[in-house]
Amino acid sequence: MNADTWVQIGAGTVATVAAAFAGRAARRTRRQENRDDFTAVKDALNERIDRLGTEQEAQREIVGDQAEALNYLALRVRSLVSYIRKAGLEPPAPPPIPERARDYLHHIDV
Repeated sequence: MNADTWVQIGAGTVATVAAAFAGRAARRTRRQENRDDFTAVKDALNERIDRLGTEQEAQREIVGDQAEALNYLALRVRSLVSYIRKAGLEPPAPPPIPERARDYLHHIDV
């Protein structure tokens, strides 16, 4: 192979690489790439927000059920105290309410 052949091979390679980059640049701009990245992130965040909404609804149901159970227990304790007092006895003194529970139990008079 002589020098002329090597020059032609080099020029052909450079032209092929340049055409590939030019074709890519003509098809997608950097701005389009960034916009697509933003869209993908936005879509992922929207999916996560939707999942959080579903989880929040499930938690609301659980908390509602727990509140119902606590209301039942408070009513049961009141009825037992009432029964004991009607029998002429005095129920034992309750232990002190824990500090963390005090805000939630301030209305209980037992």
